[in-house]
Amino acid sequence: MSEGTELPLEGLIVVDMSQFLSGPYCSLRLLDLGARVIKIERPDGGDLSRRLYLSDTEIGGDSTIFHAINRAKESLAIDLKNPADLATLKTLLAKADVVIQNFRPGVIERLGLDYAAVRAINPRLVYCSISGYGEEGPWVRRPGQDLLAQARSGVMWLNGDEDQGPVPFGLAIGDMLAGAAAAQGILAALVRRGVTGKGGLVETSLLEALVDLQFEVLTTHLNDGRRLPKRSGFRSAHAYLSAPYGVYPAKDGYLAIAMTPIPKLADLLDMPELEPYRDEPASWFTARDVIKGLIARRIEERTIDDWLAILEPADIWCSRVMNWNELIESEGFQVLDMLQTVTRDDAVSIATTRSPLRIDGERRGVTRAAPRIGEHSAAIRAEFGL
Repeated sequence: MSEGTELPLEGLIVVDMSQFLSGPYCSLRLLDLGARVIKIERPDGGDLSRRLYLSDTEIGGDSTIFHAINRAKESLAIDLKNPADLATLKTLLAKADVVIQNFRPGVIERLGLDYAAVRAINPRLVYCSISGYGEEGPWVRRPGQDLLAQARSGVMWLNGDEDQGPVPFGLAIGDMLAGAAAAQGILAALVRRGVTGKGGLVETSLLEALVDLQFEVLTTHLNDGRRLPKRSGFRSAHAYLSAPYGVYPAKDGYLAIAMTPIPKLADLLDMPELEPYRDEPASWFTARDVIKGLIARRIEERTIDDWLAILEPADIWCSRVMNWNELIESEGFQVLDMLQTVTRDDAVSIATTRSPLRIDGERRGVTRAAPRIGEHSAAIRAEFGL
């Protein structure tokens, strides 16, 4: 951001008592909007995601995922089993604007840091709680882990081909979406606080976020006789969309083709074998696998650039399927300026992403890497009189 540019949440203090992914992702979004995030960590090991390895890469003693999701935050080491430290945390909460927690159900109450208790300390505080499956019901005490939430949400039956069985996403989508939903709720509660002066409670869960992700197809299911979706048996890309929707191998890579009328595609691909389906839109779904098989055999005859030269001028929705290296080297990605390098005074340096938001035309960048456990404890205690 340019010097003097003020971000929307500047001056707000977020106390993040969460760990792993969902809560820290929420506080990361608030940090990118200008908030100051003070991360509460156990003195003996800190956030468990410090040791949640996606590969054998370790930077400064911590996992890359910890660095990615906790850049530019401050770390205050607090032993929640120590009465003096617990009193210190309550003093900090009295001065904060937002608190985020994702403890297992029941833990926060035993600590005396549930919403009712904290509201008594600071009525203006916006309190956010993220769980696995909500606050009541038979799943409350089940592990709120992303793969397990995906398994219970039904979302796995939308991925892969029909004969593959359930296919999970290759990302922790429940965590990320719950964190994003929590950030939206916090922002709305802060707006209301600006009007009324009162804080509030924001709650969401991995399961709720995953159900919301599926609102479009679930609405179809609920109003279509509750028929279960049937994925394509060949190069499936969407359980509810007809041919040609999918990804096809070409001579030198893969080509994605989205919603396109079969007659138009048949002409452009010079495929007389699609003639029986030209004027039968219903067959684009009922004969989906047959049509896609025919298209696949045609696409693999030429290179991606050959097909793009034919399809893109005709306004066919299509794209080369890129891997990460191809994405990073592309002009379309580079112009977005979404990468940055953050550092720390112990020689830690890590390349990571930047905020997905632009405020007043500019994207915020930070220079500080994720903190060491308790790195800012002394400074925070001195500043807040803890």
